[in-house]
Amino acid sequence: MKDRIIVGYDLGDTFSQISYCFYDDNAPETLAVVAGTESYNIPTVLCKRKGVNQWFYGKEAVKHVQGEDGELLTNLVELARRGETVRIEEIAFDPVSLLTLFVKRSLAMLSIVSGVDKIAALMITCENLDAKMVEILNGVVAGLSLKTKVVCYQSHVESIYYYTLHQEEELWQRQVMICDYNADTIKVYQMDCNRKTTPVVAFVEDYTFPFTHYQELLDADTMRESVARRMDEQFLEILQSLNRGQVVSSAYLLGEGFKEEWMQESLQYLCRGKRVFQGNNLYSKGACLGMREKLMPSEVGKEHVFLGKDKLKANVGMRVTRQGEDSYYALLDAGNSWYEAKHTMEFLLEKDNVFTLVITPLNGREVKYAQVTLEGLPLRENAASRLYMEMDMVNESCIRLTVEDLGFGELFPATNQKWTESFEVV
Repeated sequence: MKDRIIVGYDLGDTFSQISYCFYDDNAPETLAVVAGTESYNIPTVLCKRKGVNQWFYGKEAVKHVQGEDGELLTNLVELARRGETVRIEEIAFDPVSLLTLFVKRSLAMLSIVSGVDKIAALMITCENLDAKMVEILNGVVAGLSLKTKVVCYQSHVESIYYYTLHQEEELWQRQVMICDYNADTIKVYQMDCNRKTTPVVAFVEDYTFPFTHYQELLDADTMRESVARRMDEQFLEILQSLNRGQVVSSAYLLGEGFKEEWMQESLQYLCRGKRVFQGNNLYSKGACLGMREKLMPSEVGKEHVFLGKDKLKANVGMRVTRQGEDSYYALLDAGNSWYEAKHTMEFLLEKDNVFTLVITPLNGREVKYAQVTLEGLPLRENAASRLYMEMDMVNESCIRLTVEDLGFGELFPATNQKWTESFEVV
């Protein structure tokens, strides 16, 4: 496995990035668009050459459009979310197929370090990971024809968690702040840990603030100093509004907007009592580290659990009898992404055509019990009804289960009745 790589792919609507590490390494590297530089952003765009079925992606696509050799397709993620057919030169294209083409072409950049066929596992991260985005990513992955089946997804928030978890511990003993400035907004993430629980529960709050578009600074020319001062004041107000007496160990400045030199007072304020870093490849590295953690859990990973918006926030199980003794049987574990939380099992029903699920929240709330009644199932002797159960999640807070009667041999033939129920977790 030494020549196999773990890949973290940050899929954005404007830019995308690719980080990777070899299987026996825990320090991700990010692919540079231009060799020997720290230019990591791959424009998430495509261009079809006029009159022929030839496609370009990223910076090459931009060059061909500037040469009037084709039409530029932007906002590929948003196009896929809308699901509308894209027409180019009177030809209809499926937007998910176009996004797949971009991902496939950009992954080919890995040939400079290893190769697509050497991908052992792939983690795709994106800003928002709702049911629609999961559906799109499933379509993209199916079209990539990768040799590995180890493909997972996580949000930017979770990528922040995994990146932070693998930094020096002094950098996240207290709160961690991440400021992401792109276009005309600044998004601030604040990560904190509840060290009173076992395992330690990590969570991230996020806030979005309207902000001066950084292009305004680039276009200002003679008014540049005035625009920079206004931006500096804006950012300082945001930082002060979020302070609220919190102790921050470290802060990260991400995004194109922070590359320009406009921070003066705001940067001085931010640097008080904390270490501040600037860069733009945190998400892709966090995706790579997240996948590595899934494959080879570290000690610090075992001691912490992340409860983001797309995570199951309670343990779900049931009381069962094993070898005559009462015990707890785990079905779904808190901390797993809702779209990955699945379980199937067969069990014997003891009595009354009823069984109970045990829901244990990790937020300190009381244990809940969800009773499932199989109406219409013939009453049989104890442990004479064999049932098959499938469990998954509709969203981050709703569990769905389907139960089927398998009977019990020739004595009690299967009715093949099915029951489906959904219930809230917390």
